Amino acid sequence: MKVSIDPAVCQGHNVCTFSAPSVFEADENGYGHVVDPDVAPEFQELARVAVLNCPEGAITIVED
Repeated sequence: MKVSIDPAVCQGHNVCTFSAPSVFEADENGYGHVVDPDVAPEFQELARVAVLNCPEGAITIVED
């Protein structure tokens, strides 16, 4: 699984960082940032939760 955040859509609510802190972190401006685009199997369900909870729909997942 690969994950990405569209920086043009992200508004910095950081719901992703709370939902999946192993996958997402806040950047220097407070916007969501992907730690590693290749999500480890043990964090994939958390990444899916973050996608469902993102208010802007800025997160995209591509399944391998």
